[in-house]
Amino acid sequence: MAEKALYATGKRKTAVARVWVSPGNGRIIINKRSMEEYIARKSDRERIMEPLALTDTAGRFDMYINVRGGGISGQAGAIRHGISRALVNADPELRDSLKKKGFLTRDSRMKERKKYGQPGARARFQYSKR
Repeated sequence: MAEKALYATGKRKTAVARVWVSPGNGRIIINKRSMEEYIARKSDRERIMEPLALTDTAGRFDMYINVRGGGISGQAGAIRHGISRALVNADPELRDSLKKKGFLTRDSRMKERKKYGQPGARARFQYSKR
């Protein structure tokens, strides 16, 4: 097990999370605030904790996270991706279980662009026959 901080990057939609993982007692700091202070929705906090719960490493690491872009939900997905990659850097034996759950796969779904001459990506202006 490495004693120094390990770094990984996670992405989701337009959010990018930079995650530093070091041995500790389970503190998670996101953008210089505690996780509970930064992320209000319980489901988003659970999403962040999924890789730690799966690998039983919840109290073993301190995490310092910088996240930018997107909304809170996209940021939570980016943080989960970054934590998963950092855990694999810390202990390569965790890779199989994280990969099986899909936590190491970057979710490539993005917002579709708006098309010219139309109100949205798929929406069309109302057709008037007369």
